[in-house]
Amino acid sequence: MKGKDPVKVIKEALGKALKTFKIMVDCTGEGVLFIEADADTTLEDLGDAIQPMCPCFEELLYDVPGSGGILGSPLVLIQVTRLRCGGFIFAFCINHTMSDGPGMVQFINAIGEMARDLSVPSLLPIWQRELLNARDPPRITRIHHEFENVTNTKGTLMAMDKNNLVHRSFFFGPKEIRALRNRLPASLGACSTFEVLTAYVWRCRTIAFAVDPDEVVHISCIISMRGKRGFKLPPGYYGNAFVTPASITKAGMLCKNPLEYAIRLVKKAKAEMSQEYVQSVADLMVIKGRPSFMHPGNYMVSDLTRDGSGEIDFGWGKPVYSGPARAISIISFCARFRNSKGEKGNVILICLPPPVMERFEQELKRMTEEAEPVRLITSKL
Repeated sequence: MKGKDPVKVIKEALGKALKTFKIMVDCTGEGVLFIEADADTTLEDLGDAIQPMCPCFEELLYDVPGSGGILGSPLVLIQVTRLRCGGFIFAFCINHTMSDGPGMVQFINAIGEMARDLSVPSLLPIWQRELLNARDPPRITRIHHEFENVTNTKGTLMAMDKNNLVHRSFFFGPKEIRALRNRLPASLGACSTFEVLTAYVWRCRTIAFAVDPDEVVHISCIISMRGKRGFKLPPGYYGNAFVTPASITKAGMLCKNPLEYAIRLVKKAKAEMSQEYVQSVADLMVIKGRPSFMHPGNYMVSDLTRDGSGEIDFGWGKPVYSGPARAISIISFCARFRNSKGEKGNVILICLPPPVMERFEQELKRMTEEAEPVRLITSKL
């Protein structure tokens, strides 16, 4: 691909991919928006700054007026920024009503394959949204804490103003993970790195918010149905295919108990995932009119460590970094990460009000004091 313009290659490939996905786009400025840009910098100049939260995020993905909603907003927004070194940055935003994370990766991977002159994607897209329809008649058969209204009787479950949030990324390498695992009893049994990090961050976040001990707090895990036994989603299905089961506890219990307590609650939330749970969610959406889980007191973590985005190739090789650019209100992301020193680990993206973020960082460092403190990813710019 040497000597080729990534903007031209990707734009042409996008047109081919859209036909494959049978996404019909009228030329009204409301379908797919494509932006090209140039930056007088290099990947080397950016260093770890290219990782979340990139300080030049607003320049890498233009916030098109009216594109932040659900109705009347573009299905896809893509910006390709050429760099002085010959590299480029591919940034995108997709309307979540169309697809979830794996579906987004499938679509972008198809663009990459078209850019590399494949005639059709290696994984053909499948629409078939009716596979996840509600039953007739619908019936709620499981408890869904994620959709419960939180009373916030003490007024300490702080609603977050999106215009007054600090975005940070925290790196967890082998030393940090070892420090956390050393706090766990053998009786807990096996637990994944995601479970440990989710419990740890949730506990520290709750302490940082200084939530009243009697308030009820939630932890939700975003769990995909893809590849799970009992689900009949065909390969290539690119719609939303996830649920967000939750566990609840009083804030005081979460904060005063050791990390093991929080991990057990995370495990309990994940264990709710089943075919019947998914069907119950679909039915609940019909009966209760699509209630929101975006409420104070709920906290969610999405595991993107196996989303496949690191394998996307537009013809210039695999990306230096591929993953979310920032956290979203009550939703954090856990992604693969290799820092400038070559260390492999996970990065947690989170956003909080400024004073809460300060207390959050202090609590993170306190709990990993046996090893090097959790490393905050900072920018050179």
